[in-house]
Formats: sequence, structure tokens, C-alpha cells
Amino acid sequence: MCGIVGYVGARAATPVLLEGLHRLEYRGYDSAGLAVVHRGRLRLTKAAVRVDELRELVEPDQPGTVGIAHTRWATHGEPTDANAHPHVDTAKRIAVVHNGIIENADLLRAKLTAKGVDFASETDTEALAHLVASALEEGAPSLEEAVRATLRGVNGAYGLVVLDTHNPGQLVVARNGSPIVLGLGDGEMFVASDVAALVRYTHRVVYLDDGELATISPDGFVTSTLQARRTAKTPTTVDLEDSDYQLGEYANFMHKEIREQPEAVRRTLAGRLDERFGTARLGGLNLDPRAMRGIRRVKFIGCGSAYYAGQIGANLVEEWARLPADAEPASELRYRNPVVEEDTLYVAVSQSGETADTLAAVQELCRKGGRVIGAVNSVGSAIARACGSGVFLHAGPEVSVASTKAYTNMVVCFAMLALSLGRVRDLSVSDGARIVEALQSLPDHITAVLSGENTISEVAKEHSNAERMFFVGRVRGWPVAREGAQKLKEISYVHAEAYQAGELKHGPLALIDPAMPSVVVVPDDELLAKNIATIEQIKARGGPVIAVTNAELPEGLADSLIRVPRGEPELDPILFTVPLQLFAYHLARHLGRDIDKPRNLAKSVTVE
Repeated sequence: MCGIVGYVGARAATPVLLEGLHRLEYRGYDSAGLAVVHRGRLRLTKAAVRVDELRELVEPDQPGTVGIAHTRWATHGEPTDANAHPHVDTAKRIAVVHNGIIENADLLRAKLTAKGVDFASETDTEALAHLVASALEEGAPSLEEAVRATLRGVNGAYGLVVLDTHNPGQLVVARNGSPIVLGLGDGEMFVASDVAALVRYTHRVVYLDDGELATISPDGFVTSTLQARRTAKTPTTVDLEDSDYQLGEYANFMHKEIREQPEAVRRTLAGRLDERFGTARLGGLNLDPRAMRGIRRVKFIGCGSAYYAGQIGANLVEEWARLPADAEPASELRYRNPVVEEDTLYVAVSQSGETADTLAAVQELCRKGGRVIGAVNSVGSAIARACGSGVFLHAGPEVSVASTKAYTNMVVCFAMLALSLGRVRDLSVSDGARIVEALQSLPDHITAVLSGENTISEVAKEHSNAERMFFVGRVRGWPVAREGAQKLKEISYVHAEAYQAGELKHGPLALIDPAMPSVVVVPDDELLAKNIATIEQIKARGGPVIAVTNAELPEGLADSLIRVPRGEPELDPILFTVPLQLFAYHLARHLGRDIDKPRNLAKSVTVE
């Protein structure tokens, strides 16, 4: 959550900061601000506005070659001009931008207030600015030491950058539970909370680890721990281009990313399918066949869409490998005292690789000796490093808050994991070959779904006046319904609930009426008759039905039909999710919503 950008070098800092904020706005857009130093004075501009509006508030030729900037997702305090970052001390010597939550902020603020400090905001971050300034006043020999002394008294998560007007040739950066990446240039240095802000200027980066600080200057960087021990960091090269973050012909990133799914799936399948033996090879798992045969249970851990993807993965593992498998929200597991078994494989799922709840769950599992692999879309992310092995999603950059192509690639990766586990057990080579062929056909089948976008748009328009909807599925269709409901409510703000089809008669049918459409997932499988019966129960109570199906349904059974190509039944959840993404997208578009930036939400949830 929230976007951080910092620059120190020879070029004008303001354009770099504004461009970086533009690239990171998906991480938070309640407010925005920047601070640059010129001739020893701080020039601060911040407001409860979007980045484009911030551009209008900043002088276009504002001087200064060092600065920091931030786009905010509110935690402490409402989105106001005063609560926007950067935050400064009373003398405006120190400026700070910060992601995360300082858990003992109230105590720190109380101590500072007792010393006569007047706070200008309601945020936890402002306390950091005053504490760093106080440490310097009390004799800290450098900005780095002042930041280190401050952080020793801080509890909580942070990714922060500190600027000192008395030392305009450097920035001090620190990380604990919130991502920070350094960008290495020629006579200049960058810092950001995501590489998206950096790839226009450099592809050489360094990822900070939790508990690390860095002092950056135009000549380079030095890293150390909170205990002042120097650390050695090796720069890596990111395989991303500036064009990856451009909209091109599309009006918004969600639509672009939905349409990119066939190619994204091809990337994640490339080189991983073994036609000869009817299996998949996921080299990043570091599990040979003997180790895979030793696995007795699989558990998927994720949040939101990643959790629903994990539910599909669990179904596939049980179906193909005949192993007990389930999925659990990481936000719940981290606060339980889970029984961790040595023969259980835990799969931590996150698009960003930085999701705070999932990372905390991984750390708890590792502390208990669990075998944890990651499924992430960001090389070098915290979850990838914490797991040490896993599967890279290869979805490409995902900017829209609502996950689409990363979600689809998660499920495809889980299908390959389930296939590989099945083939070292009792799944026959012929069944393996059938599944490999079905996986290879997925990109073309997704393309076929996308070709029906106009029809889906019309169905969405027809139901865009609905204030509430049910999404209904059974077994394979249940997590599809959950993901469909999530997509609709997060970008259209239409209240949507998902139910197992068999559970409707145990209570939810009481809510069915002519104003409550139900989106019913109806695959042509062994449960087709059961799903038809569910639709008839809804229709008998006057409820409109939108059927998403690859079956031939009785004439007039559904009020609206969304057709899906036929594939292998086990992979139906992948194909059935894509039209629900389009349905949510077009319904939100008909309602005039800000699709890429839904209210109250942000990408990469790095706070509780």
C-alpha cells in the first residue's frame, strides 16, 4: 500500500518524483505530495488529491536535485491535506515518507507532546520526522545514525525515506515489513516501494531486507542493520520495460490486463509442460519425485483473490493427486496456532510477493519448521525470499487494483503443481497427457471467451441497475463464484455475495426476489442436473438468472446466457472466471466507476 519515490543526483528531482508517483498510484490514491531541497530549504507540496492534480500544484520548473514523494492509502487519519505525506518536523529540516503502520505511535506522540511538540497531522508518520530531528539535535553524528536511533524505539511495519535539508546530498532509507527497492543509476540513485517507478530510469536494483537501512547518494549506497553492522548487497537486473506500464490503446489497466491473459498464460506454461511423460516440471520447487511422494497434504495460503485461487488449486490437488488439500486466508492463519506437519506442503500465494498477512503467515510456518513454497509475480519480493523456492507466475506487471491475469496465472500454476503431484502417484500417463493438452489449449480458449466481450457487456448493462447480486457455484464452481462476487463488489460497489449452490435452500433463498439477479456457474459436468435444479429454485421465487455455462440448458431457463468454450472439466474454473472479470468490468464501466482505483482499496496490501 502507498507509493514511495526518492531521488538524489544531478537532474531535476521533481519530474522524476511525479513520474514515479504516477507509476505507483495504484498502491494508494487518497492523497499525494512531494518535498525537494533547494539552497538548503525544503519546498513541500502535498494535498488530498490524485497525482495528476498534484502536478498542477507544483511549479513545473521547480529546482532541486534531491527529493522524496508519496501517494497515500490512509491508515492513521482521514485523507486530508494535513495528513498527506511527506511529513516534517517543526523546523522543516526533516521530511519523511512512510509506508506501513507504527504500532506504538500513540506512545511516541504522547512523549513528543510532553516535550512541547505540536503535531500538524493525525498520522503515525509525523512522529518519525520529529524523532529524527530530535536525535540530530541531541548529537547524532549523521542522518543515518539519527534514523537508526529513532527506529530502535519503533514497533511496527515501515518502509521509509528520510530527507535532511542540512545534508542535501543523501537520503536515508529503511525497511521492516514494507517493500523498499533501490535503483542504481550513473551518478544518481533512486528509491521506490516498487520497481514500476524505476524502470524508466534504470534496470539495476537492490532490494532491502527487513531490518536494513541504506544511505544513498549520487555516488552509490551503503547498507547496514539496525545494529550498525554493514551488509553486502548484490544488484540484480529486472526484466521489465517502461512500456510494460503504459496503457497503449486501452482506457484503463484492468481492461488491458484482462485482454493480456492468453499471452500471460502462454508465458507461465512455457517450458513447464512435459508431453512425453504427461506431467509438468516446476524447477523452482526444488522437489524431486521422491520428495514429492513424501508429501501427504497440501495447504494454500493467500488473501482475497489469491485465497480463492488457492481453493481451486486445492480442488485440483485432491482430484488429480488424491491428497488432502485445502486453502486458508493468510490473515486467519497468522493469528492461529496452526498444527504444522513435516509432510505438509504449504503454498504461499501473492501477486506482489509483499502481502503483509501472507508474509507473516509464511514466517510463522517457517518458525515451526513447515515446508513452504511461494507462488508470486515479483522476483526478489519478501515472500519469494522468505520461502526460498517456489513458482514464478510470469503474469507481467499488474497495475489495476483488481487482479485478473495474475489470478488466472496462479490457478494455471496450481494446475501444473497438481499435475506433477498426481503423476508421481496414481494419475495415469494418459490422463496426464489429456491434462497437458488441455493446458496447452487454455490460451486459445481464453481468446474465445474474450471474443464474446460485446455480449458480456450487453448482459452487464442489462443488470447494471441491480443493487445486489448472488453468485452461485457448486464444487468446482464455488471458488469461481467467490472470485466473481469479489470482482463485482470491489470495482462496481454493487453488493455481491457468493454461495455454494447447495446452501441456497438453507437460508439465502429468503433474499431472492425480482430485484436480486443471481449469476450461476453451470459447467457441463456430472453436476449439471443439480445446477439446473438450483436455477429452477431461484426462478420459482422470481429471481433473474445469469447463467455462465458451456452446457446446453433448457430453453428459457436463464434470463441471460454467457457462453464459455468447452475444455477439460477440471480446468473449467479458469475459463469460467474470465467472463466474470469482463462482467464486473463492464458493469462498473456502465456505472461510471473509477475502475483501476476503486474506493478504499489499493494494490499490494502491506499493512494489517
